[in-house]
Amino acid sequence: MFRKTLLPAISLALATTAFSQEPSIERLDPALDALLDPKASIEMLAEGFDWSEGPVWYPATGELLFSDVPKNVIHAWKSGTTTRVFMKPSGYTGVGDYSAEPGSNGLSLDKDGNLLFCEHGDRRISRLSPNGGKMTVADRYEGKRLNSPNDIAAHPDGTLFFTDPIYGLPKRENDPTRELDFCGVFRIATDGKVTLLTKEIERPNGVALSPDNKTLYVANSHG
Repeated sequence: MFRKTLLPAISLALATTAFSQEPSIERLDPALDALLDPKASIEMLAEGFDWSEGPVWYPATGELLFSDVPKNVIHAWKSGTTTRVFMKPSGYTGVGDYSAEPGSNGLSLDKDGNLLFCEHGDRRISRLSPNGGKMTVADRYEGKRLNSPNDIAAHPDGTLFFTDPIYGLPKRENDPTRELDFCGVFRIATDGKVTLLTKEIERPNGVALSPDNKTLYVANSHG
């Protein structure tokens, strides 16, 4: 049986907002120790980005990939080297300015090791193969364009789950190009069919599967 769960709080937080002290990990539930070493510490790997999101390890190149949403870039980091631009543009391929958050956001890998990424500006989920071939996985629900896909999680059986708030739209909930009148959590079946799981979460944001892949956790960034 598959369950959906609203995640009310993040299990990983910085102990200081000013970053004047060494950051630490805040455990809201002892169950985190089963996933994360209690002695684990936070190490800065790189800096100088506007807003980094969606980190995922990419075995095809042996690098950590992450999005810089305002800059419309996916960066790659490898131990012992500086970061490099992996993809630009990463979320908006149009001409001129679009919004303050045009780039890719959440990243993940499908069961075949292809890179999945949420594109704010182009309002779609895309897939990139290791050889560089790119294709659109989903950009509409019942014929209407998505808002601005935010985060994505991949099930081992090939099913995908993603959130679709309004943060990437130029005028957000009041944007004239908006076609869906809700923010949804969706499932993409292996045949490409997009199904709405819920529209009851005000601003669905981060999404993740439990270690046994039976529970889908969804964070609400509004309230």
